[in-house]
Amino acid sequence: MALSGVAIFKLLPKTNCKKCGHPTCLAFAMKLAQRQASLDQCPDVSEEAKKILGEASAPPIRSITFGSGDRAVKIGEETVLFRHDKKFVNPCALAVEIKDTLSETEITKKIEEVLTSEIDRVGQKLRIDAIALTNASDDKGKFESAAKLIASKAPNVPVILSTTDHGSAEAAVKPFAGKKPIIYGANPGNAEAMANIAKAEKATLGVVANGLDELSTLTEKIKSLGVEDMVIDSGAKKAKEMLENNTMIRRAAIKKNFKPFGYPVINFAQRDDSLHEALIASLGITKYASIIVVSSIEKWKNLALFTLRQNIYTDPQVPMQVEQKIYNIGEPKSESPLMITTNFSLTYFIVSGEIENSKVASRLAVMDCEGLSVLTAWAAGKFTASKIAAFIKDSGIENEVKHRELIIPGYVAILSGSIEDKLEGWKVTVGPREANGLPAFLKARVAQN
Repeated sequence: MALSGVAIFKLLPKTNCKKCGHPTCLAFAMKLAQRQASLDQCPDVSEEAKKILGEASAPPIRSITFGSGDRAVKIGEETVLFRHDKKFVNPCALAVEIKDTLSETEITKKIEEVLTSEIDRVGQKLRIDAIALTNASDDKGKFESAAKLIASKAPNVPVILSTTDHGSAEAAVKPFAGKKPIIYGANPGNAEAMANIAKAEKATLGVVANGLDELSTLTEKIKSLGVEDMVIDSGAKKAKEMLENNTMIRRAAIKKNFKPFGYPVINFAQRDDSLHEALIASLGITKYASIIVVSSIEKWKNLALFTLRQNIYTDPQVPMQVEQKIYNIGEPKSESPLMITTNFSLTYFIVSGEIENSKVASRLAVMDCEGLSVLTAWAAGKFTASKIAAFIKDSGIENEVKHRELIIPGYVAILSGSIEDKLEGWKVTVGPREANGLPAFLKARVAQN
């Protein structure tokens, strides 16, 4: 059971040294109890206290690093059921299945799809994270050969090796030595053999059971065999079962501190129909899966799943923001247009994207409004005439442009006169209300000039 704040306080140095960043040891203890602080923040805690508090202060869902190098994925470490309580910590990983029954050409093509899956969305790089190699042939040699091919073609991509045969697992994991793969397929019949391989290869073990009761018994057994890092699968295949089991696992781990379920969940969403598969994968993203395996990664599906995952794992209490500065779009000259907007990420990327579509080289002044959109920032008093004028003066843009014209969003047309009053010598032009009107607006200006 988790310790209370008072129980934790009794084990701390009680010096109130503030080295942990909190005003008192009691305040730090309360944060530990709420899982909002880490024990390693206290430099003076005793070894005895570390032993007692280490497990009690750890996140209820174990943190696991999957893969190595710059493509390594961190999963787990979640502390809440609902993202409005505290943001979800580590975005789930998306993996594409590759069966060892495919030809070398087909496997290579799938690998290339993974390697070229990255897209940029509102300043974040999003991609398919991993490859799940399945021993569909039940042939040890084919499984090993496919593993070697993946290791040579995509050496930095995290890999899941899916097989229930411990001999095949032992052979296929060798090419990924030191790369923290997941060996998936430990069940009641092979648990000891698979646990031994995972320990020897320093791999995470994927545990699959037939229901929650069997799963809890199995994870306890495997832990007793010396394996700490696991991902768990209740065996749910249908959407209803996945929703129920994932929720019960998460609730038991978070609310009851039930250790046998305190591991990241893996869901297999493969379906013959790609749209159906995307819907099942979406369920896994929204309801507590840390790894979702799909059978195909068409671009439309990637965009849908990436966008959903990005939204679910963004802190709802902290707007996404970009840096305040003047952004050059294209190669603007001294006579190129100058526009202004707020630093809400979505606003910036939509506006800059439309400016790019216009093919008119421009400058976009992005003003810090604490990540609020244009109308919200104006209503909150953060996108006002005086603040806009001060930003333009302080930016030094007057030294880069010949003209003295500032184009403001149409939604805040009411500010035009006030800005001109505060920016002496400047003309304020009201632009389109919606960003999609910018290409026509900018092209018309070029034609006029």
